[in-house]
Amino acid sequence: MKKNILVTGAAGFIGSHLCDRFIRDGFNVIALDNLISGDMRNIEHLMPLPDFELYHEDVTEFIHIPENIDYILHFASPAFSDFETNPVKAMRADAMGIHNCMRLARKKNARILVASSAEVYGNVIGKRLKEDMLEGINQSDPVSLYAESKRYLESVTMGCNHFYKTETRIARIFDTYGPRMRLDEHNQLANFISCTLHSHEISISDESQYLYPCYIDDTVEGIYRLLFSDEQLPVNIGNPYGLPVKLAAVETARFSNNKIKTEDSHTNNFIHFAPDISKAFSVLGWEPKVDFSDGIARTNDFFKYYGMAKSEHQSEQSML
Repeated sequence: MKKNILVTGAAGFIGSHLCDRFIRDGFNVIALDNLISGDMRNIEHLMPLPDFELYHEDVTEFIHIPENIDYILHFASPAFSDFETNPVKAMRADAMGIHNCMRLARKKNARILVASSAEVYGNVIGKRLKEDMLEGINQSDPVSLYAESKRYLESVTMGCNHFYKTETRIARIFDTYGPRMRLDEHNQLANFISCTLHSHEISISDESQYLYPCYIDDTVEGIYRLLFSDEQLPVNIGNPYGLPVKLAAVETARFSNNKIKTEDSHTNNFIHFAPDISKAFSVLGWEPKVDFSDGIARTNDFFKYYGMAKSEHQSEQSML
């Protein structure tokens, strides 16, 4: 019999690609999304399929799914940009969402994997981040609110694992890019792509920076392997191979001949986390495979097809 898997945030960037993967691998996929920040066009190709079902619900409310559920992938969460506009409401969404998903996992006796973030590492900048390197968070920094929210999510997850014996998995996801990504995110590569769509110059404030972009197919593969592993502690899913920001800009601009300029500016003050994936490699046998030049070409082809309407539609769909 086919297994049932629930994907929350199914119409989002990573969530929709997870739906594709599990449909392809013979699962019945139950998708849940309130479609406030997600995009229905990300999953519309799945709607006619008999093994795909969409529930238009909000994870912050009571979740009712009548079917049996074998696995839950919890990817419904406010975006980083939502924490900048209304952090208190965004934190509430994260906090209530994880409690409702854990309650459902216990009720259905389902294994649950939750999506955490590299932001949980706090002020550990300039180091290759291992899973045990959590440091302090500056509460006066708006960025810290996103980090605190993800730390809380991890704490609730481990609490349910220890106290209720819920089968849990935690993926700490680093910068991911590819088709369907949001271009209004706090992400330098998203900014580059948005500039090419609008024929704007790509500006770089610090050429010494490195990016660590992981293509969506690689991220999905890491999540997939983690779900079916025995590892219950957090695992980094990201690209440890640094890419100079100037090279990333050049690779992105080559599809539209955009000009690139370097300027002294604080507007591109992005944080780039370098993951240590030795645990993912040893436990999951996973590491990213897609070269950046290939991944950015696929991403460019997607946005060329959908055009600026896709980018603008996502920007209008602010959760808050």
